[in-house]
Amino acid sequence: MTSALMGNYGRPELEFDHGIGSYLYTPAGDRYLDFTMGIAVNCLGHCHPDLVRALNHQASKLWHTSNLYRIPQSEMLARKLANNSFADQVFFCNSGTEAVECGFKLIRRYHYDKGQSQRNRIIAMTESFHGRTIAAINASANPVHCEGFLAGDCGFDQAKFGDLESLKQVIGDNTAGIILEPIQGEGGIRVAEKEYLREVRRLCNEHDLVLMFDEVQCGMARSGSLYAYEQLGVEPDLLASAKGLGGGFPVGACLAKENFSQSMGPGTHGSTFGGNPLAMAVANEVFDLITAPAFTEHLNQQAIYIRAALHRLCEQYPRQIEGVTGIGLMIGLSCVINNGDLIDALQRNRLLAVKAGANTIRLLPPLNVSRDEVNSALDTLSDVLSKW
Repeated sequence: MTSALMGNYGRPELEFDHGIGSYLYTPAGDRYLDFTMGIAVNCLGHCHPDLVRALNHQASKLWHTSNLYRIPQSEMLARKLANNSFADQVFFCNSGTEAVECGFKLIRRYHYDKGQSQRNRIIAMTESFHGRTIAAINASANPVHCEGFLAGDCGFDQAKFGDLESLKQVIGDNTAGIILEPIQGEGGIRVAEKEYLREVRRLCNEHDLVLMFDEVQCGMARSGSLYAYEQLGVEPDLLASAKGLGGGFPVGACLAKENFSQSMGPGTHGSTFGGNPLAMAVANEVFDLITAPAFTEHLNQQAIYIRAALHRLCEQYPRQIEGVTGIGLMIGLSCVINNGDLIDALQRNRLLAVKAGANTIRLLPPLNVSRDEVNSALDTLSDVLSKW
């Protein structure tokens, strides 16, 4: 029988019945070590007991009212994010691409409110990924994602990631802002150089451009700090956050400095489900857990350990893998062999990883992964590589 689901995800055969911590279990009871985590979403693993309690408690009280009415839990989370970041105000939505869309609107509205409506073009970077909406695929301009969907460029230009001269050539009289990922995810777990980001910030200041960071994947402690920009030394004006923010529950956020967020008056933007009590209950709990000093220390210790081990594997198996990229527990493993073939082999050995660009695989364990689980993943990877 033909599936009633659209075919945009293909037809995956592997399915899971339940998850506990770092592991997923099939209906037959087979256990897989999950170093994909829903593509960096389940930051605390599967069914973390504190998140389950927070969700169940809220579910027994109130699910949804819409933003027609005050939602105290969203005000609480917004304050936590603002107090621990560059931002003054936050807009909540349901996904990363929605957070990016909010940022695009803020960039254009900022200039519109200054009487500069002609300044409406936004520069994005090559090899970027900002989601699957029309605006997001226009920004990234990946032909695979764009074919058959676009009419015109929708006001986006592109510069080469990491190349200042390329960026300078694209900036023009109609440029309103720049969006980039401090750590490219789909593009191959590539970390922007600090000096490059400093120069991008300087150019934005010089030309009155709005600088937006997309930290949908690298944010929420995945990089080893709450947001990656903290380690890279440059503050944006706007930031898109999602994925790990809800620990598995759908939630997104656009963080902004007040001089940009003030462009969003009543009626200018909205979300039916954004900031709903269920999402906020879980996200508040996630935030409290991942910002505890002991949690951050554990995360960074594991990151140092696993990276050192992966570098040793690169030396041991140079015909199969050739480098380690990323920071924190956002880990890229550059392959000599085909990355898809390696992922398939790991899956057959019950270790889950996910592709990235530049022939890279992503290892995205839960941020509370144990040393034993890290060693298990490394043993599986070594065993698979040794048989290539």
